[in-house]
Formats: sequence, structure tokens, C-alpha cells
Amino acid sequence: MRGYLRGVRALTVDPKQPDSLRVSELPDPQPAAGDLLVEGLAVGVCGTDKEIVRAEYGWSPPDRQRLVLGHESLGRVRTAPPGSGFSPGDLVVGVVRRPDPVPCGACAHGEFDMCRNGRYTERGIKQRDGYGSQLWCVEIDYAVTLDPRLAHVGVLVEPTTVVVKAWEQVWRVGERGWFEPRRALVTGAGPIGLLAALVGLRRGLDVHVLDRVTSGPKPALVQALGATYHHDSVDSVAERVRPDVVVEATGAASVVFDAIASTPPYGIVCLTGVSPAGRTLSVDAGGINRGLVLENDVVIGSVNANLRHYRQAAQVLAESDVDWLGGLISRRVPLDRFADAFTAQPDDVKVVITLDGSG
Repeated sequence: MRGYLRGVRALTVDPKQPDSLRVSELPDPQPAAGDLLVEGLAVGVCGTDKEIVRAEYGWSPPDRQRLVLGHESLGRVRTAPPGSGFSPGDLVVGVVRRPDPVPCGACAHGEFDMCRNGRYTERGIKQRDGYGSQLWCVEIDYAVTLDPRLAHVGVLVEPTTVVVKAWEQVWRVGERGWFEPRRALVTGAGPIGLLAALVGLRRGLDVHVLDRVTSGPKPALVQALGATYHHDSVDSVAERVRPDVVVEATGAASVVFDAIASTPPYGIVCLTGVSPAGRTLSVDAGGINRGLVLENDVVIGSVNANLRHYRQAAQVLAESDVDWLGGLISRRVPLDRFADAFTAQPDDVKVVITLDGSG
């Protein structure tokens, strides 16, 4: 946190101490040359945030014990450098990752989401304060302007970047040969799964979404999107659908391996969900290897996003049904009641913490 004067409220945590989340008062951020000063509107809560709160992941800035949480950002510009292309009142989001200081070859070419040496930093996650503050600064090179009609749903940009990148990677892999996919299966109907379905439909695919729940908002959201909802086992759904592409968004180990085994020849499985470590599962490793080799199948992992993906995500959301996007946000929790946002409710899809006093 660079130079502070008065005081703003921010959601902070000690990543080394479980259940240390609290609202702290911090001095006002002072933008450096080339920075935007942004009024925080909201931050989304995801699994990574919950891991940080449980002290399972995350790193505070090198000079401090506590980290300002929040990487799914939404804010409104208060001040902008002259000639920056930004203006006061602009709706913006901040990019999460910053390239490593060396940099590696990928970071040097703007592909910092594919960092090769792990020395990247991340807002709200790894060694950089996040966006969970009533005021925050961001470099103009790491901010993206949003369509004003996204004022209530723009916090979905960051998770959308994850799936935009995932689909980009799927296409790049598929085009190693003739590639004309028709059907896609998305496992998991959380925010990532639903947004993956949205992008898959935009690519012209027949999209099927699999989740275990049979009631609540998820089946209705899938249906309203124009996709097909399933709650059977992965193998039974895959046998009927025969997906050319599977986007795995649960991180459940059994679902991951069922997904890998479910594609027809020349199938692609993209893993976006992170499985918890330390849990064992018996699998037929030889059979999986045999299937991958003999069917020219591919399994890829995808995480994070670069500036290109943020711009693409902003465009995807701007061209989407705002009412449908609003349906993904199941609860908006004021900053004062932040603990409620970390307590799961049965019908939760995406929970958002509001920073501007709204509920």
C-alpha cells in the first residue's frame, strides 16, 4: 500500500492465521504516476478467497502481515492521469496478476498468466493487496473499462476471464488438426461452469451442463441460457451427449477422471477447477494412458488470465443478457456483514461483498 493519508475501510486477512478476516481502517491510497484512483463498488467471493481465509493459501505483501483481500473487482474511477484514456466515472475492473520482475519469456510477451518461473504476484492473493477496499489504486495498463450497463454485474468479469482463456486454449489445442466441435459438456454449475456454458454457446456449440443439484437457481439458469441441464453421473451423460469438449469446473477428483474418460476420440478436456490436495482416489492409470494415446485425446489445465482475456471478457458480458448475468449473483452482502459472505447458503451461486454502502 503506497502512501496513505486519511482512512478507508478494507477487508484484510493474515494468510498465515486461520479465521483472521476483519474490516480494517487504512489510510487513503495515494495514486502514483500512471495510476487510477478507484472507488470500490464490490468484490466477488470465490474458493480462492475462502482458502486464504482458512490459511491454506495466499501471501501478504513482503513488508506486512496482513493482506487486503479481493481479486474479483469492480469500481468507478475517481481520478485518472491526463491522456490515459480513462475518465472519472468510468466503470472499471483491475487485472489480478502482474508479471514477474525477471521476467520469464511468457511474461515478457504479455502472457503473464502462463508465467514459467512462478515469480508473478497477484492482487488479493500473492504479495499484492487486493481490491476489497473502499478506495484502491491500479496502474492504467492493468485496468479495463466496462460498459456502463454492467454496473450491477461487472464483478463477474474476472471469473469470465478464466473461461474465456479456457476456451481459447481449447481452440488452440483443437486446431492442431481438423477441428469442428459440435457438443460441449461443462461439469459444475457454479459461476465458472455457468460462464463457461455462456461462452461455449457463443462459440456455436450445443452445450450441456452437469451438476448434482436438482432444484434451486442452477437448473433454471442453464435452461434460460439455452443449454441443457443434467444431474446424472458424468459417464452416463457423456455416453448420451458424446461431447467433443469437456470443461471441468468442479475440481472434484472423481468427476475429473470421469471427465477425462468421457470424450470420444480427439476429445479435449480443460480443467479449470482446483482439486484439494491430500485426498486419494484409485484410478486405472494404464487405461487412462491407453485411451489418451490411442484416441489422440488431450487434457489441459487453465488458470488465471492476461489483459487480452480481460478485454474479451468485458466484451462478452457487454453483449450478454444483463438480467441473466444478474441471476448468477445470489447474494449481495454489505462490507460490515462480510462474515455472511463466507458462510455458504444452499442456493448460492456467486456471493458479492458491496463496498459502497449498498446491500
